[in-house]
Amino acid sequence: MQKISLLDRWFPHPFVSFLVFLSWLMLSHSVDPTDILMALLLAIVIPRLVRPFIARTPHIHWLPAIRLVFVVLWDIIVSNFRIAKLVLGPLDHLHPKWYRVPLETEHEQINTLLAMIITTTPGTVSAGIDQERGDILVHALSTDDTELDIQDIKKRYEMPLIEIFDVKLNKGASK
Repeated sequence: MQKISLLDRWFPHPFVSFLVFLSWLMLSHSVDPTDILMALLLAIVIPRLVRPFIARTPHIHWLPAIRLVFVVLWDIIVSNFRIAKLVLGPLDHLHPKWYRVPLETEHEQINTLLAMIITTTPGTVSAGIDQERGDILVHALSTDDTELDIQDIKKRYEMPLIEIFDVKLNKGASK
């Protein structure tokens, strides 16, 4: 039987604890001692309550994760302006298309996060992950070159996710 440290018992999911602590302080708009104490109490209690529902977090490479956050935020900002221009302009400039983005791995967390990133970027929506086919079905509000969009998604989001989780690529997958 594996011995669990005191720190692991109090903070079974340290990242969740950190997010709860930070969220409470942001929601309360205060750093009074009582708000800090409440944030700490919630950061201890909530992760312990949800412990059975959260699998142990895999080892994550944080530097590429932080870089990816900034890439996604930048892409969201740029896409908002691009989509606003398209929607407010002549409708004949819109070229909606469906396309499939082939997945390089069967890692469920990577594929789910990739689908979420695609959906949060304005102008694209992931309609579903097909694990059997090994791809994500994507709808773009407007695109002239689906192959370029696919390569952009793979380069900007999928490859960093693979690096973050340190996952081996499928056989025959391109780098």
